[in-house]
Amino acid sequence: MTGKSSDVRFSSTEKIEVIPMMTRKMDFSYKDGEDFVFSDPEDYETVTLSPEIVGDAKNYLVENGSVTVTFVEDKAVSIELPSSVVLAVADAPDGVRGDSANNVQKAITLETGITVQAPLFIKTGEKIKVDTRTGKYMERA
Repeated sequence: MTGKSSDVRFSSTEKIEVIPMMTRKMDFSYKDGEDFVFSDPEDYETVTLSPEIVGDAKNYLVENGSVTVTFVEDKAVSIELPSSVVLAVADAPDGVRGDSANNVQKAITLETGITVQAPLFIKTGEKIKVDTRTGKYMERA
């Protein structure tokens, strides 16, 4: 429930309590103040999560973006993003090509407000694929 984990060894005679855990695919709907609202695409039931639970995933959440929400005893405890997401480029300054050999990159700002390094040819308004695990540019979308 706290998000912490630890390694504990048990003997074969000890009994442990199994806590029911369930995962559900949900879509990000909107931000309500500081909280994030997700809806189940099957029954449209909504769940509101605090910024503490969402954490750094907020940098990759766009409207109708799919996530996996983990529930423990009917309480949402964590969210898991897909391995990559498609985001629109909000600001991509013109790149300055210098004396460098290859793979020249520039800092661009995405629709969620995060900044990533991308190749010089990326322009404002384009959509790009970003790896949610590393936060790095993958390709044009």
